[in-house]
Parts: sequence; C-alpha cells; structure tokens
Amino acid sequence: MGFVAWVGAPLLARTFEGPTAFSRALILALTAGLFWQCVLVLWLLRREQGTLRWSVARRALWLQAPASAHSGRRGGRLWWVLLPMTALVAAEQLIPVLPHPASHDFSTLLNSSAGHALLTSGPLWPAIVLVQMVLNTVLGEELLFRGLLLPRMSGAFGRWDWLVNGLLFATYHLHQPWTMPGALVDTLSLAYPARRYHSAVLSILVHSSQTVFFAIAAAALLLG
Repeated sequence: MGFVAWVGAPLLARTFEGPTAFSRALILALTAGLFWQCVLVLWLLRREQGTLRWSVARRALWLQAPASAHSGRRGGRLWWVLLPMTALVAAEQLIPVLPHPASHDFSTLLNSSAGHALLTSGPLWPAIVLVQMVLNTVLGEELLFRGLLLPRMSGAFGRWDWLVNGLLFATYHLHQPWTMPGALVDTLSLAYPARRYHSAVLSILVHSSQTVFFAIAAAALLLG
C-alpha cells in the first residue's frame, strides 16, 4: 500500500489530465492495493485449507459470532462488546493528525470544487470510492489482519499476539503515515476484542462503522 500510494499513484497520474489527475490515480492505486489484499487472503486460505468453501473459510478466518472464553457460547449478550469497541474507534478522532500532504488526503479532495465536480459528474467515481471503502473494512484490511493473520499469530507471539497484530496494523499504514498514531488505538479497539472472542466479525463491523460514517458525511457534503 505504501508503494502504490507514493510510487504507483504518481506514475499513474501521468496518464490522466485535469485538476483531479493525481486524486483519481491515488483512488485507483489504493483500491487495487486493497483488492490485492483480498486476493492474497483467498489464495493463502486455499493453500492452507485446500478449499474456499464457506463452512471452512468461516472457521479459518474467524468469520463467526463472538464466543465466550469460559463457556464457549456464541453471540447473545457478547454482541454488546461492539459498543465500547465503537467508542474507542470514535476516540481516535481526538488524536491530533500529523502534518501530511493535502494531495493524499481524501477530505481535501471532497472540500475542493474539483473534487466535488468529479464525484457528482456521474456514478463511476462514487462507485469506485464505495468499492474502495468495502475493500478497506470488509474484504481487505480486516480480512487480512484479523481474519487471516491474528488467528495464526499465537504460535509465534503467544498471549501477546493481539498486541503484535495491532502494532503491525499501525506500521502497515505507510500509505497514510499520519494516521499511524490513531491506528495504534485499533490495537485495543479491534485486535484485542477479535482475539478475546475469536471473532473477526467484531472488528469488521466496528471498522465498517467508520466507513458508514464517512460515506454519510461525504454524501451530505456533496449533496449540500
């Protein structure tokens, strides 16, 4: 992701014209990187399990309801853990954002007249951004970090697998290094609950709440 953001996108931008040339290139580059993560997870899962059947993938990637470590029971009142998880993710907004180039900030694009024109000129670019959001929180990052990696990290890191997973997730954000301090909070808000309850569904839902909020805010801004 760092490579596609800082090397691939500038090269791709040369093929576009207009004031949003780089923004379009960056959106496409990051979407491609997230799609690669999804393909990578499926490929590794196929090598490990010998199949991609849902019944197997669901267990192997922790795509299941949260389970109690004591009784083994799933779902029920355990879903209430989503509330403190979401609160912690919301608290990330209180962490100061490090200085960063406006060219790589999607909110800058939304606030510009050129960005507004791009995203209201037709369904293509809003659709691409929506696909990127889904890949980001459902089929890309969370599926890779909490679905594929976290269940397999205890062999190397034992009881601290969730902590290493969170640190790895923060370090991964080389495409947006100014978000790394906030991503460290995800160690507690996403990695630890997913590990404790053996459920990547928890982290997917909470991470997706950011996407839903951002999509609503973007739609309100553009329509307004």
